[in-house]
Amino acid sequence: AWEKKPRGRAAVPLQLSRTKAEGQQQLMELEDRETWSKKIDFLLSVIGYAVDLGNVWRFPYICYQNGGGAFLIPYTIMAIFGGIPLFYMELALGQYHRNGCISIWRKICPIFKGIGFAICIIDLYVASYYNTIMAWAFYYLVSSFTTELPWTSCTNAWNTGNCTNYFSKDNVSWTLYSISPAEEFYTRQVLQVHRSNGLDDLGGISWQLTLCLLLIFTIVYFSIWKGVKTSGKVVWVTATFPYIILFILLVRGATLPGAWRGVLYYLKPDWQKLLATEVWVDAAAQIFFSLGPGFGVLLAYASYNKFHNNCYQDALVTSTVNCMTSFVSGFVIFTVLGYMAEMRNEDVSEVAKDTGPSLLFITYAEAIANMPASTFFAIIFFLMLLTLGLDSTFAGLEGVITGVLDEFPHVWSKRRELFVLGLIIICFLGSLATLTFGGAYVVKLFEEYATGPAVLTVVFLEAVAVAWFYGITQFCNDVKEMLGFAPGWYWRVCWVAISPIFLLVSFLYSSSFWIQHKKIIIEQCSSMLFLYGNFNGNFKDRILIF
Repeated sequence: AWEKKPRGRAAVPLQLSRTKAEGQQQLMELEDRETWSKKIDFLLSVIGYAVDLGNVWRFPYICYQNGGGAFLIPYTIMAIFGGIPLFYMELALGQYHRNGCISIWRKICPIFKGIGFAICIIDLYVASYYNTIMAWAFYYLVSSFTTELPWTSCTNAWNTGNCTNYFSKDNVSWTLYSISPAEEFYTRQVLQVHRSNGLDDLGGISWQLTLCLLLIFTIVYFSIWKGVKTSGKVVWVTATFPYIILFILLVRGATLPGAWRGVLYYLKPDWQKLLATEVWVDAAAQIFFSLGPGFGVLLAYASYNKFHNNCYQDALVTSTVNCMTSFVSGFVIFTVLGYMAEMRNEDVSEVAKDTGPSLLFITYAEAIANMPASTFFAIIFFLMLLTLGLDSTFAGLEGVITGVLDEFPHVWSKRRELFVLGLIIICFLGSLATLTFGGAYVVKLFEEYATGPAVLTVVFLEAVAVAWFYGITQFCNDVKEMLGFAPGWYWRVCWVAISPIFLLVSFLYSSSFWIQHKKIIIEQCSSMLFLYGNFNGNFKDRILIF
């Protein structure tokens, strides 16, 4: 189409004039957009987002469950061909287009704009249950300021007749119905799960946990309300402090009796495991959820970079730091598990049965309670959990904030503080169900079934949209414009084929596993509920741990 001009002027292609207008608009956006104060602020923010609670409790468990040292082979392969390419892709997209997860699709492929809204919804309900876990850690932190940690004895008001302290000097016998004081503190005092009948009857709201969560959201608000220039300074504490504590705990754990047993159990390779499909799927899922593409965070953070920032180097550095943190966290956990096995005179496999939050709040908390200077180590450990969770929360909410503010700048661009306040209130109200006596069941439900399939679907569609609809050639040209060099064939092959296949297989396997085992899982839950009715609540607490 040609635009008519007055006589004496040459006709100008309409498409060309539109392109110039879009270019001028993009240039104005580049000049007006906020940027990071320093490069290190961006790097610490990305590292703080990627390194979260899952690095501490999930990776060690997944590693020893799937062949110990042998698991590092599929884990590394999945990182090289799946996780890191997707990580790099999101950083490059965000930095080039300088938009959040919603409006960026206007420039890539408008038909996929629903991906951005889906990301915001996922981030909102993740914030509604993820911060509840930090409220548990905060409760433990406050409870640690005593000369004797409250989960070391069976003489408290919340203990039952089955409480058995095998660390006491008296000779005690451990029976089928015995429960450690650490487990009863977690289930009966912190969660109070015995006052709920399950998902169909959550019971009342715990006011202690509500106050803890309210304080956490207050900290989050004043850390992100002004933008990345504020949060970029906060992460200097929240992103670095966990590494100091991990080092202290690693040194302390290595000096405990029996620590070598835990390390041997953690790393001893079982090569036969490599023949099992689920090991490779677990490796793919672990590296994907550890690096965290698909939550809109990498797009948002990278959009505040300078246009010619070397995001390629950033992707390699931050993803490597994240993977190494997971590996080192395994030593921190398993040196202590080896110590527990030594004290109990049991095999490490018997001690390492707990998974997820219970690994931290029961097993590790119990081990700390029976160390010299237990109060000091309990305080720094739960402070570490809080800081690990806080910067991940900053990042998740920033993904939503940037996405909405970029999509509706005429409404919210001058009202960021008000919008962030409203967002925090919505997340707090959404968390109320997780603060009930049965709230741990809600957390487990969201963690297992709500987040994983949704994020896998979103990132699969994102990878397809960029590589096949926007075009891998166009995307590589964008990267060359920013960095001065184009991605090589390795990155192109990963973006076009390997990474989407890696996501699709993970999603299909997870879905088929649920369909095949749905009947067995329901029967197991029904049997456990029946046992709960017969044994006056002891087995109900174990449903949560299961």
